[in-house]
Order: sequence, then structure tokens, then C-alpha cells
Amino acid sequence: MIECKSVQVVLQGKDILDGITVHFARGRIHGIIGRNGSGKTMLLKALSGYLRPTGGSILVDGKELYKEIAYPPSMGLIIETPGFNQFTSGRHNLTYLAGIRGQIGLAHVNSALSAVGMLQEAGKLVRQYSLGMKQRLAIAQAIMEDPALLLLDEPFNGLDKAGLLSMHTLLQELRAHGKTILLASHNPVDIQTLCDTVHEMEGGKLGRLGTTF
Repeated sequence: MIECKSVQVVLQGKDILDGITVHFARGRIHGIIGRNGSGKTMLLKALSGYLRPTGGSILVDGKELYKEIAYPPSMGLIIETPGFNQFTSGRHNLTYLAGIRGQIGLAHVNSALSAVGMLQEAGKLVRQYSLGMKQRLAIAQAIMEDPALLLLDEPFNGLDKAGLLSMHTLLQELRAHGKTILLASHNPVDIQTLCDTVHEMEGGKLGRLGTTF
């Protein structure tokens, strides 16, 4: 589904992504593990259409990103800290975002909130949410339009043990429905539990650690 060929990103004279060549197959959970600053977030930004590479190419379903298409056409995204309006409710935030593309209505928003265990809290102001609740809201935002591709950068920050287990189950269910998921994490437990392929990011380079299928 996604193919990177010698992808390079140079910022202020520094190689942020250094010759990334990789293929992420459809319908799998692909793990990218690495320390903060290793390049994980920059790779997801490049794959999402937010950061144009200095060199190389990225293909999504055979179409070249930044040339034939501006961004993956069916994508859910969590990158860095989710930026919600703190003074409106979680549900209002999602319905506002859903209105940008106009592809889904309130029923889909509520279904996503239910999937992440936030339906009962959806009417509260976001500023009243814990970090874990905000993270669940971010996951709901990413899945609410039923995208084929999910790019998730540290999606489990702030979750307690029960929340972590429920989000693991959710991602496994999404994979069972054919979704392709790229999961960037510094936590080896998340990667080992969920991922079909595992890559390690270090100094802007990506190396394959293994596969479970």
C-alpha cells in the first residue's frame, strides 16, 4: 500500500530522514520503534502529506505522493499532541472536524466515541479531560471517517492499563477489517503485542527488525 524509495528529508543541513526504502503492506499493523528524536514523527509527516521529502519518492496505492496526489485519500492521523478546542465538548470537536470534509454525520462521530470508550464523557469540555481521555478522543478523531490507512504517532500516551488494553483490542479489530496501520512508539510492549512487522528508527535511518507473519 505504501512504498518509500530512498526518501530523504534535510532540515537546516541535517539529515532527518536518511534514504528510507521500505514497503508497508495493506491490512497489517506495522510498528516503528525508536527513541524521541530518531525520526519516527518526521517519517509519518512525510507519509501523510505534511512534509515534502528533499529526495526520493513515496507511493500510496501506486500513486506518487506530492506529485499525483497531495495526501493519502483515505487516512486517519495522530501526530504529536492533539490540538483540540479546550472550551468546547469532545463531541463538538469531532463534529466540527467531521464537517470539514462532510463525509460523515453525528452517528459516525458517536460510533467512534463509543469505540474508544468516550461516549459517556463526550459532552464534557475538553479542558476537563485527563491526558488519557484526550488521547482516546484523538483516536476517535482518527478512526471516525473509517479510513483505510491509520498513521499513529505515540497514540497510547497517558492511557492507564485498562485503557491501553482496550485500545490494543480496537487496533486489532481494525486490522481484522483490512485497515493498514503504521504505529510509531518508543514502547516495545506496544510494538511486540500489536505489530505484524517491526522496524527500528535511529538517526533518520530505518531498519527492519522482523515480522510475525
